[in-house]
Amino acid sequence: MSGGGGGEEEQHLPGVSSASGSAAGTAGGRATPEMKRSAVRSLIQRYFHQLQSGCGNAHCTNANCASSGKVAPMTPNEVAARALQLFSQDAQLCEPSTSAASSPQDVDMLSPNDSSSSSSGSSTSTITSASTTTTTSRQSQSVPAAAVVAVSSPKSAPQLDLGGVDPSSGDSEPCTPTLPPVQSLDANSLMALYEQCRAADSYDRICHAIGDVFSSVDRLSKSFIRSAESVASSSLQELLDNPPEALNKEQLRTLEGEHDKDEDSTQQVEDGEATDEVAANACAGPEAETEAEPEEEDDDVPMRQPQTTEEETTEEEDLSRSSDTQVDLPGLRRVQRLLFGCQRRAITDKLTSSVIQMAEWVHYMRPDWEKVIHCLVICFDLATNTNNSVVDMDYLDRVLPKLCHAAASMPVPAQARLARIWAAHCSDQLHALVAACQQQITLQVLLDEESMRENGSIISVTKVLKIVFYANILASELELPSCRVPLEDRTETAATSASGSAAVEDDLFAYNSVLQPHMPKFAEDQLEKALQVSAIDCRRPLVPLEEFYNEALSENIQMHHDYLSYKTLAMESEIGSGQTNYFSFMLYAFILTPATKVDALYYDSRMRMYSERYTSLYSMLNNFGQEGQDGTPRPDLKLTVRRDQLINDALIGLELVAMSNPKDLKKQLVVEFVGEQGIDEGGVSKEFFQLIVEEIFNPAFGMFIQQEETNNMWFNATPFENGAQFTLIGIIIGLAIYNNVILAVNFPMVVYRKLMGYCGTFADLNDWSPTLYKSLKSMMDYQGQDMEEVFDQTFKISYSNVFGEMVEHELVPNGKEVLVGQHNKQLFVNLYSDFLLNTNIQQQFNAFRKGFEMVTDESPLKLLFRPEEIEMLVCGSREFDFVELENSTEYEGGYTDETQIIQDFWSIVHAMPHESKRKLLEFTTGSARVPVGGLKCLRLLITRHGPDSDRLPTSHTCFNVLLLPEYSSREKLEERLMKAINYSKGFGML
Repeated sequence: MSGGGGGEEEQHLPGVSSASGSAAGTAGGRATPEMKRSAVRSLIQRYFHQLQSGCGNAHCTNANCASSGKVAPMTPNEVAARALQLFSQDAQLCEPSTSAASSPQDVDMLSPNDSSSSSSGSSTSTITSASTTTTTSRQSQSVPAAAVVAVSSPKSAPQLDLGGVDPSSGDSEPCTPTLPPVQSLDANSLMALYEQCRAADSYDRICHAIGDVFSSVDRLSKSFIRSAESVASSSLQELLDNPPEALNKEQLRTLEGEHDKDEDSTQQVEDGEATDEVAANACAGPEAETEAEPEEEDDDVPMRQPQTTEEETTEEEDLSRSSDTQVDLPGLRRVQRLLFGCQRRAITDKLTSSVIQMAEWVHYMRPDWEKVIHCLVICFDLATNTNNSVVDMDYLDRVLPKLCHAAASMPVPAQARLARIWAAHCSDQLHALVAACQQQITLQVLLDEESMRENGSIISVTKVLKIVFYANILASELELPSCRVPLEDRTETAATSASGSAAVEDDLFAYNSVLQPHMPKFAEDQLEKALQVSAIDCRRPLVPLEEFYNEALSENIQMHHDYLSYKTLAMESEIGSGQTNYFSFMLYAFILTPATKVDALYYDSRMRMYSERYTSLYSMLNNFGQEGQDGTPRPDLKLTVRRDQLINDALIGLELVAMSNPKDLKKQLVVEFVGEQGIDEGGVSKEFFQLIVEEIFNPAFGMFIQQEETNNMWFNATPFENGAQFTLIGIIIGLAIYNNVILAVNFPMVVYRKLMGYCGTFADLNDWSPTLYKSLKSMMDYQGQDMEEVFDQTFKISYSNVFGEMVEHELVPNGKEVLVGQHNKQLFVNLYSDFLLNTNIQQQFNAFRKGFEMVTDESPLKLLFRPEEIEMLVCGSREFDFVELENSTEYEGGYTDETQIIQDFWSIVHAMPHESKRKLLEFTTGSARVPVGGLKCLRLLITRHGPDSDRLPTSHTCFNVLLLPEYSSREKLEERLMKAINYSKGFGML
């Protein structure tokens, strides 16, 4: 037990408090680790006695006491496992009678890694011996004073001596009958045993075998092993599919046929040697047990590892990067169909209870994780490879949460190993596993909406869903090598760009984007690091990433509370706290819908705005009355602009702020149009962004060009303006996100991928220029040896500039002389794509990204969103569902959804053409774009603005309020409404 005791003792394991409290009283009020282990050992001893021999009270009513007659027959292994379970549940303990308490004998509980002396060498013989054992009378049972009982515990854990009662002595109640333990199972032997049991019409033997194996990590890790030939061929195929740069020693041994990790499945001699060693250790007594006890380690260490050499550490790292498994998945699935289709509830109940015992033991202890991974692959496959029958779903509902608890407790390397195995061998089950996890999360959310962040089941299943998320990416078509640009390369590129062109005036701004922290240290995804893969590397995932969204959780999450948990984790990380009780779903953003992520980003932006405002106010108060304090900082970022000079006024104002103090960009934006009375509560800013985007992306301005084929905007490779102007454009895009404003910007997806730190590749050309992509794709698909004559393409390319002139460029030195053939076509396509998407606009994009990150560098933008979600965040949703808007609209001033004018209003709206609907949306909200999540998230308010009159409808765009007079007829309403939305420029005070 103490092998994992370091972590559990500080968490107050159930059942320890009373016992350890009394021990602590003898040590000056503080229990030492040795005292706690002694208390744990004593409690488990009592539970074991209670189950095995009872308390001696003939009238006992405790269902977990043998004296009550309610304890079912169990093997010693099952008794020990049940004792551990009762201990974890802090179950009732009976007070032993005098006769029971006076028995001097003890029963030793040994690790399942140590084989019982009565077990046979192979699983088949074990099953046979178990099947021939029958229950005898109390007089014929003979248990030695030191019976060996197999119980699942880590190798490093000290052996626990459970005080026992000699069942053949005294007048105590009859003890539980015992059967020889089963050491391992395989598909053929289990199916053969089932046939024997069916022929005898008694399934006790198969239940006994399932209970022995599936409740023990050590025994299950030796079960369902593939044959040596299939293991070697699988490993060879893995190496052929993913050729490494250099084969390590383990892979060489695999290719030579020497790879075999499970000695018990191939060598019976070693079983005998292990048994002899266990017997010797058992006879050595408490002294040997004390010597074997490991030293206390830090409780925060996730894995207890002995001191290893550098060579052993390298082999462990290689193992964590391997996707090979010895589980016989085809045989396991045959067994699953047999057991769950036999309509014998006793078998599935025994399987369910045994797996739950094993999973609970893994959750509390710290065993050999490679064995645990083998067991989890088996148990998860049984849970997901279902036929949706009642028996299957019962097993799934009861077992899956426990398995997730066990998998979530594993260290990151073990989780990475499990993800690789699932990706390589269980890809056909990933969809079912996602659905099963989502079902469990939804059920728990509906049962406990108020405390989701404290619900252990939701947290564990979410962590496992993260493993499945990365397994899904690994199982999909990846872009290899990754197109992610390392930070060092970005730094070097930025420095080269700044020094290589005098036209790019980046020195105007006191900010270095590549040196700013874009993600807090505590928020870095360690599993992503271990797997060296990202969701952005996957173009077409096996399971669509949208299926990882959980609608129920996202709708009930109360994001402001989750954001506070996120900030608490950030503060604890800064002060170096190693333990925390907080959990934030922001660190598992794949499960949140984009609309919920927008809420998280909104709370983060508002918190930063308030922080900057309070800092400015404090500075004003601190410097009040002092001479020479000109230019007192404002609590907001105010821009005063003229409509006829919008670009100049906005860019000059932002340039002054960015040059003097870039942190002021994180203040709340307030826009004032010269000569207008509008007060900016959000609506004026919306129109400001709409107008400035229209002018900036106008091809006449010369900074961007419009691609006719896709209608997308792209950076002008030969702009009229300098690089500082591109930085200011990036600032404007960042301010729009920061202030929760949607823009009418049509960038290709590669722009958002580049903002996330990735470079453009050939696959991005499909969105950038579909015609060019198809042409290059046909070249890549052509296999003829006459490619030079058919395509007649050299490494010299041509493209049109902003003036429509053709510009030539050589991809390699003397490229006009190099023909594209089968041997170099991949190089040509890569260089061509890289030139168009990266090199040709490198200076302009670096400046643009710099401005963007001046605003968003400290926000959780990259933590929460993928590139396609950032596009939705900037541009809004593309779905105009005005039925959703009608259902979410609220009414005031006497209007209801049954008022005649409201019904006429919606009938007019639904009959409008698409362009008129966009104008209505812009008139009422200040933006013609649909927010993330759809129009149901808009919250429009229609209020009565007096009786029938000739006044036009008006709106408060800051608050999405439509002021609608109660017109006398439908025709008048339609005429007034259409006039209002077609002439809706400018702001005034009512």
